[in-house]
Amino acid sequence: MTEPLRHEFMVRALLISMVVGVVCGLLSCFMTLKGWALMGDAVSHAVMPGVVIAYALGLPFALGAFVFGVGSVTLIGVIKQMTRIKEDTVIGLVFTGFFALGLTLISKVRSNLDLTHILFGNVLGISDADVVQTLLISALVLVVLLVFRRDLILFCFDPTHARSIGLRTGVLHYLLLTALSLAAVAGLQTVGIILVVAMLVTPGATAYLLTDRFDRMSWIAVASAVISSVLGIYWSYWMDASTAGCIVLVQTGLFMLSFVLAPRHGLLAQVRR
Repeated sequence: MTEPLRHEFMVRALLISMVVGVVCGLLSCFMTLKGWALMGDAVSHAVMPGVVIAYALGLPFALGAFVFGVGSVTLIGVIKQMTRIKEDTVIGLVFTGFFALGLTLISKVRSNLDLTHILFGNVLGISDADVVQTLLISALVLVVLLVFRRDLILFCFDPTHARSIGLRTGVLHYLLLTALSLAAVAGLQTVGIILVVAMLVTPGATAYLLTDRFDRMSWIAVASAVISSVLGIYWSYWMDASTAGCIVLVQTGLFMLSFVLAPRHGLLAQVRR
């Protein structure tokens, strides 16, 4: 168990994955309550062209990814308001279009940019600059979620009531989407664009089956994400397998255990009733 800790890159990968797990685990609670799983998928895929353009211009990946992440959710909102198309259809149109743009740019821009690292992460080879960047982004998202926690909870549960008591639901809507974009950027280095949606959905869904109180749900989701990150990295080390894939598989395994064994909402509990 201690052998992986002898390697500096493993220790760094464990710490960064745990930090990202805390952020994504907490945010996933809001995503689950709001029903924004598809929105998380859209943002995670839409950052692809931003990463490529940032690389071509010599800018930080996070900057390009954040700009296109926020741009995608803004475009989704504009199209939804100005047309009769439903939101889920708009989300599918925008994120596939942005993702295709990213793939096209990668094929045309001459660079050493590794598509595999963008799609599936490279936490074992993360640089010092990326570590600092990830820590800063994670801290910013945590501050936003904790400062506006009560308002965001009410907005997720009952936006109509939130609006009636004077909360600016439009601001909260885009604040949560901005936090989602930042979290997707933070998860870019650990599990990559494709699998970051699992980090933003699975911990919250797991916790949602285990409790009816948001405070407990938050703690369970964070614990689930952190445990998955640690076990997934250990598993990938011993099996010589994809780190991102192992992390997400552990998360999925925890969800399946909750699905079957949850005391009130699990499959066995429903069969007993």
